[in-house]
Amino acid sequence: QVQLVESGGGLVQPGGSLRLSCAASGSIFSIYVMGWYRQAPGEQRELVAAIHSSSITNYADSVKGRFTISTDNAKNTVYLQMNSLKVEDTAVYYCNIKGFSARYDYWGQGTQVTVSS
Repeated sequence: QVQLVESGGGLVQPGGSLRLSCAASGSIFSIYVMGWYRQAPGEQRELVAAIHSSSITNYADSVKGRFTISTDNAKNTVYLQMNSLKVEDTAVYYCNIKGFSARYDYWGQGTQVTVSS
C-alpha cells in the first residue's frame, strides 16, 4: 500500500520561505505526474504546481516566480520550495501522485501552511 507523507508546513511571516516535502512509501511505478494542491477555508482545492515525468512543470499563476517544484526520483519524493510567501498562500497543502492512464491517484494527508504576521 502506497502512502504519501508530507512535512514542512508551519507558521511563517509574510515574505518568508518554507519547503514542503512529500515522501512516498511503498513501490510506485510509471509515475505520470507529481503535484501539490492547496485548499483554503471555504475554497475549492486548487493545483499549485506539478511536474510531469517529462520534467515539464506548470504552476498556478498566483505562485509563478515564487514557488518551485522538484523531485528526487530515487527517493520518490517531491518538494515545493515556497519563497516570498503571502497571506493568501495560507492553506492546507496536499501532495498528489498520478499514474499513467489513471492507474492510480494517491493523496497525502495535508500539511498546514499559515502565513501571518
